[in-house]
Amino acid sequence: MDAALGLRIGQGQVSVEWEENESTAALLARALEEPIEVPLSMYGGFEQVGSLGESLPRADAQITTRPGDIVLYSGNQIVLFYGSNSWAYTRLGRITGQSEAELTDLLGQGDVTITIFAEES
Repeated sequence: MDAALGLRIGQGQVSVEWEENESTAALLARALEEPIEVPLSMYGGFEQVGSLGESLPRADAQITTRPGDIVLYSGNQIVLFYGSNSWAYTRLGRITGQSEAELTDLLGQGDVTITIFAEES
């Protein structure tokens, strides 16, 4: 089976354009064993952040995020943005097909839980 990463926010699946890097490969390997459920907490009025429970390979670079960006912070935190921030992150992917207002509705209304899973590609 060829597999790709999928993402649910709460109960709803969202489309993601995942990066092809060592970090997402490690996430996929873990998701093939079992779905990864991560409780996220609102932070700073522009992001949701939560611990992956383990460190992933990282290639941090100074970037300015945009709404929809999914990044790895400090090697073990996943961050989903509905606003913008500049910091050293490793890019994981980007939520597609959602406007900034839709992302704010999805991520800016309180803490959420995400599920990262493997799906046939």
